Amino acid sequence: MQPSILQLALALSVLLLSVAVAPVCAADRKQDPVRVFILAGQSNMEGQGVVDLDHPEYYNGGKGTLEHVMRTTNSPTRYAGVKDADGQWTVREDVWIRFKTAHELKRGNLSIGFAGYPGRHHIGPEFQFGRIVGDQLDAQILLIKTAWGGKSLFRDFRPPSVGGETGTFYRQMIAEVREALARLPDEFPQYDNRGYEITGFVWFQGWNDMFDEQARAQYETNLVHLINDVRAEFERPNMPVVIGELGNGGPQAGESMMTIRRAQAAAAARPEFAESVRFVKTTAFARPADQSPNQGHGHHWFGNAESYFLIGDALGHAMLALLDD
Repeated sequence: MQPSILQLALALSVLLLSVAVAPVCAADRKQDPVRVFILAGQSNMEGQGVVDLDHPEYYNGGKGTLEHVMRTTNSPTRYAGVKDADGQWTVREDVWIRFKTAHELKRGNLSIGFAGYPGRHHIGPEFQFGRIVGDQLDAQILLIKTAWGGKSLFRDFRPPSVGGETGTFYRQMIAEVREALARLPDEFPQYDNRGYEITGFVWFQGWNDMFDEQARAQYETNLVHLINDVRAEFERPNMPVVIGELGNGGPQAGESMMTIRRAQAAAAARPEFAESVRFVKTTAFARPADQSPNQGHGHHWFGNAESYFLIGDALGHAMLALLDD
């Protein structure tokens, strides 16, 4: 039996409706909430990895810069996509970043240069962390970096639930995150009021606490309080948290540094954090001073970009593992 004109008209209407609906679904996917990651700590979170400075007197002829590492690496696939086909540093439109430094507010699409120094000659863990989570999460990403050099957890980042005076930089950390979220529509016009979800917190700090007996003794407890307080501030009681080890200098370290390392691992191993906090060892990423740009800066991983790249890589994979749990 041949279909009637009415049946053909109805079939055509359904087909046209399905075609019209398809773009709407795509638009809906683009309007998924932005996934927000807070990256906090002291100078090594600020970022000390040298990208391309090669003055022989100050930067060891470029050894250990990102440029040098990419030219000489035995693992070229590790750096795939860091530069584009024209040799320019890749810019990730799917990963935004905001970092208020001592000099300026840096914000935009993720690339090199979102470190504590002016210009675009340094990276921190954010560089590869953002690439890792951006590659795996089907969403727009925002990294909020909030870090200052020379600050302790014991005093400067002291969380409120510990008691005593809350640290100035704990308060500033929270204020900067809230400011970044409030200004999303103005600072990232592509945001389009789609909403956001605070997805994870990364902590990379510990150097200053190493030199104070009380700070060393209380580091584990203070870190537990920090995690709980940050979660409470943003009403995310099980927010995934990644702790980067104080791994400067590699596996061999003095007892003061080892105390901080053990405290960081112990905090992450607390039973209440079993499914939501991960400790990331970083000692394997240390590189020798004579193969690094800043040979006198052991507290900054000698400015070796490979160290910061690998730290960001490990932190990113740890965060993804928590999100999959």
